[in-house]
Amino acid sequence: MTLVADESVDGLIVRQLRHDGHSVVYIAEVDPSIDDREVLQHSSDAECVLITADKDFGDLVFRQ
Repeated sequence: MTLVADESVDGLIVRQLRHDGHSVVYIAEVDPSIDDREVLQHSSDAECVLITADKDFGDLVFRQ
């Protein structure tokens, strides 16, 4: 399974996950500054687990 790491995730965490054998798409590397909705849509469409430190995603998922 591929993980999607939002820009808010520290690069050290992404490097460690990759070192541990996980496949990680890091938004900061592939499409920095995209809207949170686009990040959420990308991870949903690709059926990936989203990793974030941004509390705004809770609002997107549960309230909208």
